[in-house]
Amino acid sequence: MNAERHHEATATAIIGQKVRPGRDREYETWQEEVNAAAADYPGALGSEVSPPTSLQPDWVTVYRFDSIAHLQTWINSATRQRLLDAGSEFFDGPATQQVLSGGTRPADPLVTVVVSHHVHPESVDDFLAWQRHISEAESRFEGFRGTELFRPVEGVQDEWTTLYRFDNAEHLDAWLTSAERQEVLAEGEKFSDYKMRTIDNSFGSWFAFDENGREAPPPSVTKTAIAIWVGLYPTVVLLALALSPLKLPLWIGLLLGNLLSSLIMSFFTMPFYVNPLLKRWLRPAPDQPALKTNLIGLGIVAVANLFWVVVFYVVTTKIWTLP
Repeated sequence: MNAERHHEATATAIIGQKVRPGRDREYETWQEEVNAAAADYPGALGSEVSPPTSLQPDWVTVYRFDSIAHLQTWINSATRQRLLDAGSEFFDGPATQQVLSGGTRPADPLVTVVVSHHVHPESVDDFLAWQRHISEAESRFEGFRGTELFRPVEGVQDEWTTLYRFDNAEHLDAWLTSAERQEVLAEGEKFSDYKMRTIDNSFGSWFAFDENGREAPPPSVTKTAIAIWVGLYPTVVLLALALSPLKLPLWIGLLLGNLLSSLIMSFFTMPFYVNPLLKRWLRPAPDQPALKTNLIGLGIVAVANLFWVVVFYVVTTKIWTLP
């Protein structure tokens, strides 16, 4: 799906930096200090650093702020400039930067390509038509997962920025090296002055926005606690049943059970059971009445727990008695 985004909402900055050979560890320590400083600025939502990979030759840092204004304050701050001066000995050339305002959340971790174009104001209509043609062409390739077009951000950058995503590096490479892409690029020859970077899928979750381009707010503490309870009850009981034949001492059984329940909750129960089950309650649509959403959500919680109560009652009293 091709979407043009321009929202005065959450802002994301993608900064790439080549690092001098042998200085990666020092650079990483320095970058952690920079990120810690950014976290103290108003509107900071988070930052992430990714080292070079086969797809991504630079170190890449992603910053997210709650608005362009707050991001701009950090980018132009004396604090950041002082830190850049201190870290300049690690840099192998100037950094690159793209700023996005708004965006959408990819369903899965994907390989993302970021392309920036300088477009003359008189050529905007031609550029948009050409971008639609590119999107139509790449959408026919296997593994294509969508594209987004971002207008220039006043006071921050003059380029138009396009994100397009594929499910893996092989499918992306098939598009990048295809004859179809070369033909489309030739049609847009006057837009051939562009910068392109590939961001590995380690950043899939950092483009975490809702469908309207705003950052999706986290569930409340109460909702989070109840959601964990919904997943924890069946997980703990099933583990207790599984471990009961071992007749472990209480202190060892709890130690092992807590470890296993944490792993199972993180990698299975929450992502595949609780989150899909309670999705509309944990992150309701903005136009949904809060009372209705909460009543439906709590009803689902009650039904889910009642189901497991009945299952475990039957299993432990009618089918199998714990040793």
